Amino acid sequence: MQLELSRLCVRHPAARAGALAVADVDLRVARGEVVAIIGPSGAGKTTLLHAIACALRPERGEVRLMGMSPWAMPRRELHRLRARLFLAPQTPPLPPRQRVVIAVLAGRLAQQGPWASLRSLLYPREMDVARAALARFDMADKLFERVDRLSGGERQRVGLARSLVSGAELLLIDEPLSALDPTRALQAITSLLGAAHESGATLITTLHQVEVARAHFKRIVGLREGRVAFDAPTEQVSDAMLRELYADHEDELIGAAPVVDVPVEPDFMPLTPCR
Repeated sequence: MQLELSRLCVRHPAARAGALAVADVDLRVARGEVVAIIGPSGAGKTTLLHAIACALRPERGEVRLMGMSPWAMPRRELHRLRARLFLAPQTPPLPPRQRVVIAVLAGRLAQQGPWASLRSLLYPREMDVARAALARFDMADKLFERVDRLSGGERQRVGLARSLVSGAELLLIDEPLSALDPTRALQAITSLLGAAHESGATLITTLHQVEVARAHFKRIVGLREGRVAFDAPTEQVSDAMLRELYADHEDELIGAAPVVDVPVEPDFMPLTPCR
């Protein structure tokens, strides 16, 4: 197994006390599997992904990645293990004044030494790699554009292209379609699945769009109030199971209105630390 979670309990980083964001989760994912995690807002989907990525230390329980226990490893070995996976947040951490080519190639930094990483940031040498990844999302013409001149949906697609160049064995993608209209969403999910299949990488993604999960993934995990409500092959996920999963959140099950992909003013862009 590439991923094994046993009785995993994780607290949200903003919570000092109170309920766990993830509680007693058991999950096993084999190498090369593609898994969609769905559930209502606040179910703990993002926290679970961060725990899998070793970005959050569990309160209790165990995480095993590639047969290893990350939190029992020395810091140097943990860093090497983290380099074998890639976490793509819903809002990608893209510096506003950075060129798209550099933003995409930043996905390869974990595979490089410090000097090679610095050279890549100053003088990108693998522009063909970045261009090919962007082309999967119809973004190749934006290679030398500045990030702050992109729309919200374009920035999200740049973040997805970054994940494809990472060379990671385990891709953890958080809400990859949240800023995309239906046409772009279909293109993005098809590209992610295709790239994972070509490279043999394992893909675990959280999704708000239930019908996308049912149409494109063979396995779906339903999360509610931090606990696994079901973990089943897609053909066994019934409408009744979904109604129970989204009880009191029926509007999310039906689906949100299509996103209008418009430019975002730079002054309001979220700035988060790079990976």
